[in-house]
Amino acid sequence: MAVAVPEVRMASRTGRWIVFTTVLGSGMALLDSTVVNVALPHIGEDLGADLAVLQWTVNAYMLTLAGLILLGGSLGDRYGRRRVFVVGVVWFALASLLCGLAPNAGVLIAARALQGVGGALLTPGSLALIQASFHPDDRARAVGLWSGFGGVGAAIGPFVGGWLVDGPGWRWVFLLNVPLAAVCVPVALRHVPESRDEAAHGRFDVLGAVLGAVALGLVTYGLIGAAWWAGAAGAAAGAGFVAVERRRAEGAMVPPSIFRSRLFTAVNVVTLCVYAAFGGFFFLAALQLQVVSGYSALAAGTALLPTTVLMLLLSARAGELGERIGPRLPLTVGPLLCAAGMLLMLRVGPDASYASDVLPALLVLGLGMTALVAPLTATVLASVDVSRSGLASGINNAAARAAGLVAVAALPLLTGMGPEAYRSAEEFDATFGRAMPICAGVLVLGAAIAWTTMRTPEAPACHPGCRHHCAVTSPPLDPGTP
Repeated sequence: MAVAVPEVRMASRTGRWIVFTTVLGSGMALLDSTVVNVALPHIGEDLGADLAVLQWTVNAYMLTLAGLILLGGSLGDRYGRRRVFVVGVVWFALASLLCGLAPNAGVLIAARALQGVGGALLTPGSLALIQASFHPDDRARAVGLWSGFGGVGAAIGPFVGGWLVDGPGWRWVFLLNVPLAAVCVPVALRHVPESRDEAAHGRFDVLGAVLGAVALGLVTYGLIGAAWWAGAAGAAAGAGFVAVERRRAEGAMVPPSIFRSRLFTAVNVVTLCVYAAFGGFFFLAALQLQVVSGYSALAAGTALLPTTVLMLLLSARAGELGERIGPRLPLTVGPLLCAAGMLLMLRVGPDASYASDVLPALLVLGLGMTALVAPLTATVLASVDVSRSGLASGINNAAARAAGLVAVAALPLLTGMGPEAYRSAEEFDATFGRAMPICAGVLVLGAAIAWTTMRTPEAPACHPGCRHHCAVTSPPLDPGTP
């Protein structure tokens, strides 16, 4: 049966509305991932919470998002990408409202987990709608605009978050999503055409998704609460997940056959190392600047801008360079630069000078992130058959989020950070000084793996979506061929 070619053109009114609503929807989730870290000290003070609550405020969201993002993409293909995207936006907004009104830490953590469910529905659908709606001749331009505007949103996210925290309060970091959703949903329903994968069939891998999320949740609980029984139970659930995926003849969420590509396996191991370090760094750096260096939330958010600005400005050139020279050098040099930037952050202590202590570290880190993100994504897509590019990208994105999740849970335990550490500048500074070398060591390990395992793919290509990608929590998604 012939597949109808999408007819929407970029210059049309419908085309502009599609870009607007997909940017707005995905921007909600992207903004949320960058602003919450800046608000953590104020959340802890207002709710009388210890460090474990701050960890769960970050990790509850990442847990459900990482565990369900692959399932969210499959639901869109089956039941309609616009429908699932709209449901995701509404769900995310309602969960954000609950976060903003949370009377205590327990409600906030539960609401953050619900936010992650909404994010898992809307994040894959955002780019998939563009891929499925635009004429092939305009698709690359539309994706480029989507990623460029998303990059701008990611770049200003910490600044907006800091301004909200210091102004109307941390609750508005979440409440801001409600009016954004109120604009996004009507536009999507009126102007975005529905699409689905007519070839999608078979059952959803719900058991696999549940086992994966339970494994991550138990491991996270074990690390945050130093409960070794939970870690062991999480490992058992992880083994169950692997067994279920191997047994499913078709429709597995993470089919083991995709790892027959040695390049795909290697680049995902590098992804785990890189994004574990990023997740730990950005969780702790926002706290270090406020708790130890005395920055306001606005100043801390603004201080972190150089990393995303550099990615916004230079990622296209990094992608082009990666296409010419192959992934080995960028995926080796990039993590090493990031490791150097994190070690330079050891200079950031009480009364740190932004110009001489903070900025140099973030510039080096930003250059490293710029060097590696686009080539990493391009290598993931080129390491598998084009028909599996969406699946490969989804696995890589979920792996990155899971790595950040585990890092946020593990670093305080590994560095001896007590439950009240973020209330003591001296104690937090000491543990931050132990955390940065750990993050740098993980990055060096990733660089070594890249140097010894990477080869140039037969058909290297940098998707337009990774040319201006600025998120620090995960590599960009690719929905595959519509």
